[in-house]
Amino acid sequence: MESAAELEILPVGPDHLNLLGQLFEVFRSTRHCWCTAFCSTSWQFAAGWYGGGNRRRFESLAVTQDQPMGVVAVHAGQPVGWCACGPRIRYVAALSGRSRLIVDRPRDEDEDTWLIPCTIVPPVARSAGHHMSAYAVLPMLRGAVELARDAGAAAIEAWPLAKGVRRPSDAHVGREGLFERVGFRRVQQPTHDRVIMRLEC
Repeated sequence: MESAAELEILPVGPDHLNLLGQLFEVFRSTRHCWCTAFCSTSWQFAAGWYGGGNRRRFESLAVTQDQPMGVVAVHAGQPVGWCACGPRIRYVAALSGRSRLIVDRPRDEDEDTWLIPCTIVPPVARSAGHHMSAYAVLPMLRGAVELARDAGAAAIEAWPLAKGVRRPSDAHVGREGLFERVGFRRVQQPTHDRVIMRLEC
């Protein structure tokens, strides 16, 4: 996949789980979450928070799903970013009513439209001298789009923070301006602080 200025973007299915594990160990939330909040029921996610249950669930999905779980950014052999992506039907939170953000999106598109629910650049990478955060996110978004296109997706969507909104606790959903730079356009604003972005494949 894409490589820019020594940054490599790799799909994460059964391969590269070790890199993702290194990245997620950096801070507490990812260590326990393992990016399963959106692809689990509330009960599954809570039950898996301790004891490695969410990690085992993610690894099981990575092995059994037809499409990768997302892409990991690697710099100088070290993982520096993660972007979850996949068919919208994978994400229980998006379909079950737990998230009102995409409740009005056409349900007949759930298998053919992909979703980018989460992008993560850990603090150690964000503080790097070459501004690893922006450096990693844009190539990861392009890598997610490439995966979707290769899989025959009709479109790929995201639900980032709207322009002007600064909420560090929700930074993992991304920012509208970054998605615009990759070619996404705003198609809906379900709340004052979140937007739905879409790129046709």
